Amino acid sequence: MDIGRVGIWTFQLDLQPAAQAQKAAAEIEALGYGAIWVPEALGREAFTNSAILLAGTTRITVATGIANIWGRDAMAMASAQLTLAEAYPDRFLLGIGVSHAPLVAGLRGHNYDKPLTYLRTYLDAMDAAPFMAAGPAERPPRVIGALHPKSLALARERAAGAHPYFVPPEHTARARKILGPGKLLAPEQAAVLETDPTTARAVARAHMATYLGLPNYARNLLSLGFTDADLADGGSDRLVDAIVAWGDERAIAARVRAHHDAGADHVCVQVLDPDPRALPMAQWRRLATVLLG
Repeated sequence: MDIGRVGIWTFQLDLQPAAQAQKAAAEIEALGYGAIWVPEALGREAFTNSAILLAGTTRITVATGIANIWGRDAMAMASAQLTLAEAYPDRFLLGIGVSHAPLVAGLRGHNYDKPLTYLRTYLDAMDAAPFMAAGPAERPPRVIGALHPKSLALARERAAGAHPYFVPPEHTARARKILGPGKLLAPEQAAVLETDPTTARAVARAHMATYLGLPNYARNLLSLGFTDADLADGGSDRLVDAIVAWGDERAIAARVRAHHDAGADHVCVQVLDPDPRALPMAQWRRLATVLLG
């Protein structure tokens, strides 16, 4: 599976009718991006969504960032992965993770207790799950949405690599040390194509507001040297600038390069538009000229 050095992370395809999402995915593919990463939170179900996008493209990898382990049992997760891997050889990358307590306990009604322990047991059950159907020629890879050292170590032991989200290049360097060589490291990087600092940071803060309230992300940022003051009131300029790259195309490319220099194999860029529901196709086109050249 070749996902290239740069991909697109987006939830905006969820907001389009399926036919329009397929059309947009086909253009992302034509631009030369290596993968389309899609979430699973309040929008489309991860495997159904992936099937829609795979059916509308011919080459690009579709990856889940991430499929929520609380959204289906381990046998269903394994069978869905094998089904798509057989139908679209080397084009579906399963990213899985524990999500967050408000989404798991609050919305889904599950007990979010010892999520890392639950994930270990879940991986065991996935590996042992029967599958009495036509499958892929080889067992397909999976990556884990990992932030903290223990979850990164689990990704090293039980997966092809890790997909950290909401992280600066400093985290990428830490993650590479824990993963070691030979494991896929594919961090997400948010970006605003805007050169005015006030405007760019306003867009960034609107994006960051939800994530700063989630304990998993907050703990990770504190471990990187940020303070409670940095996380308060929408985030300090220092934190905003570390998490969201902003500026012209060259500035965004420099941040992507910083992740690569820190040990990333692939960086999935999430473009932020002032209208969070807008499909940022124009920005994807602009960035392709510098990120994929």
